[in-house]
Amino acid sequence: MRTFQDPHPRVRAAACTTLGQMATDFAPNFQKKFHETVITALLRTMENQGNQRVQSHAASALIVFIEDCPKSLLVLYLDNMLKNIHSILVIKLQELIRNGTKLALEHLVTTIASVADTIEEKFVPYYDTFMPSLKHIVELAVQKELKLLRGKTIECISHIGLAVGKEKFMQDTSNVMQLLLKTQSDLNSMEDDDPQTSYMVSAWARMCKILGKDFQQYLPLVVEPLIKTASAKPDVALLDTQDVENMSDDDGWQFVNLGDQQSFGIKTSGLEAKATACQMLVYYAKELREGFVEYTEQVVKLMVPLLKFYFHDNVRVAAAEAMPFLLECARIRGPEYLSQMWQFICDPLIKAIGTEPDTDVLSEIMNSFAKSIEVMGDGCLNDEHLEELGGILKAKLEGHFKNQELRQVKRQEENYDQQIEMSLQDEDECDVYILTKVSDILHSLFSTYKEKILPWFEQLLPLIVNLICSSRPWPDRQWGLCIFDDIIEHCSPTSFKYVEYFRWPMLLNMRDNNPEVRQAAAYGLGVMAQFGGDDYRSLCSEAVPLLVKVIKCANSKTKKNVIATENCISAIGKILKFKPNCVNVDEVLPHWLSWLPLHEDKEEAVQTLSFLCDLIESNHPVVIGPNNSNLPKIISIIAEGKINETINYENPCAKRLANVVRQVQTSEELWLECISHLDDEQQEALQELLNFA
Repeated sequence: MRTFQDPHPRVRAAACTTLGQMATDFAPNFQKKFHETVITALLRTMENQGNQRVQSHAASALIVFIEDCPKSLLVLYLDNMLKNIHSILVIKLQELIRNGTKLALEHLVTTIASVADTIEEKFVPYYDTFMPSLKHIVELAVQKELKLLRGKTIECISHIGLAVGKEKFMQDTSNVMQLLLKTQSDLNSMEDDDPQTSYMVSAWARMCKILGKDFQQYLPLVVEPLIKTASAKPDVALLDTQDVENMSDDDGWQFVNLGDQQSFGIKTSGLEAKATACQMLVYYAKELREGFVEYTEQVVKLMVPLLKFYFHDNVRVAAAEAMPFLLECARIRGPEYLSQMWQFICDPLIKAIGTEPDTDVLSEIMNSFAKSIEVMGDGCLNDEHLEELGGILKAKLEGHFKNQELRQVKRQEENYDQQIEMSLQDEDECDVYILTKVSDILHSLFSTYKEKILPWFEQLLPLIVNLICSSRPWPDRQWGLCIFDDIIEHCSPTSFKYVEYFRWPMLLNMRDNNPEVRQAAAYGLGVMAQFGGDDYRSLCSEAVPLLVKVIKCANSKTKKNVIATENCISAIGKILKFKPNCVNVDEVLPHWLSWLPLHEDKEEAVQTLSFLCDLIESNHPVVIGPNNSNLPKIISIIAEGKINETINYENPCAKRLANVVRQVQTSEELWLECISHLDDEQQEALQELLNFA
């Protein structure tokens, strides 16, 4: 830290840069350990008016530090930090007016945006201090050389609006929107690579989130320029080598050598603007739904061809991501309109799964297709679509196994070393990620088509069975079990005809060393009890001792293992509830109650609390306990459920749990006994539950 006092500005700037890099590399532990030292040093450096470049480096480092700094720590420094930042802002604004200097100011407004983004509603007391200066900067920064400052300030204002919320921001909404609209009209006549463009696009998106439906009146002014930018054709050129050398200083172009004499070039700055515009169209379709309906057809016709826009990955990602949201918009106009829209989308989307060369983009396309199936529902794919999809998924699974074999061969070669192993592991992670997306698509089909899809699925069955063989890597077994979990959950009782394929793998994988595999197996045993029918009774009986063994393991509640353990607890609850004849309920129930509450797996926690309500409402003697002896434990479970945000007021379970608490309160002696076991936080949680449920 002594280098922050160095007389040479380059040393001080380097010190700031180093701190920023450490804040990135060692986050969030770095922030937790050194918050006071770092924030104090950077603010002191920002206050020094001797060198704008050093100030800018300090502001940049503070931005990076704040991004990963816990809100609870940052609020400790708010008053002093924001007072200092505002003082610097006023000075820099005066320098802008007098001298046109802007470098430090650009970084300063981004710092303010980062603070607001992190502390959110805690920024409300400082809103009136900062907003007039920021609006003034936008009004002043009209010259060409101030475009970047204007864009960053607009971004900052939108971050602050999102942080403080609609009610506080409403006092400036009209004024800010007029500034945005003026900038938007100026942008329509500006160059494609204008630095304000990306900031404006993001600012409009945040304004949409702040205003909600009130934003619809501005949508025509925003969407039309976005569609124009998203529709723009890329600038390409075929040039001789000499011409390329002459253009080498132009960073806006990238070239691929086609041989000794020629190169293919594409202007990348326009591509970034195109990708950003596409992403914003996705955002508006997602957020506004009804308000976006009139643009749905135009945007669908724009986006579908962009699934094959190989010049820029993010354009294809946005095109894929848009599809389910556009279908949601189309549904508002009725089933016939929705069906026509899907006919236009479906075939290109399936083909893109088969042809997309980039793994990251492919995963987004597959995810989009799965979500689209869930939007459209049963019967949305015709025989030709199913045949093509089956062939593509089969090829993906076969490729998965083939790639694993090739990697094993490479591990036996003479030149194999640690660097090659790291590369092979990266390849394996990519393959596994695509396997998860195959699972997502199958999940969407099982959940919409139910058992009707099983005859189609049987072409993939041998490959899925291969995934859960004991010799396969653990991610294969995890995702293979997840696919069978879906079959059991959504295609029962017909699913029982496949039981011999997954019976022993599911039971044996309860003992697996990898918690992800145990979780998949435990979840499957739970849905067998819940959805499987009487055919699964014997399997559920066999499962109980295996589940109990995992729960009672010494390290079952560690961070690594807790999700798998909670799935085991939930599975036993489902067996008790749906297959009570498979187990001695009175013997197992006290143990099950002692394992509650669940903290990490929110979905399973809600189901567990719902079953607990069933037992309490039926006055089950084992759960209530002799002389109500278990009620303090039950009240504690309910309080913990509220603290852990398991209890959602919109869920009927919240009202049932609140009624349990109220019932206990009718006996003053019993209630005092219950709350005597609770700390202040638990008592406050119960009171909040009673107030809102």
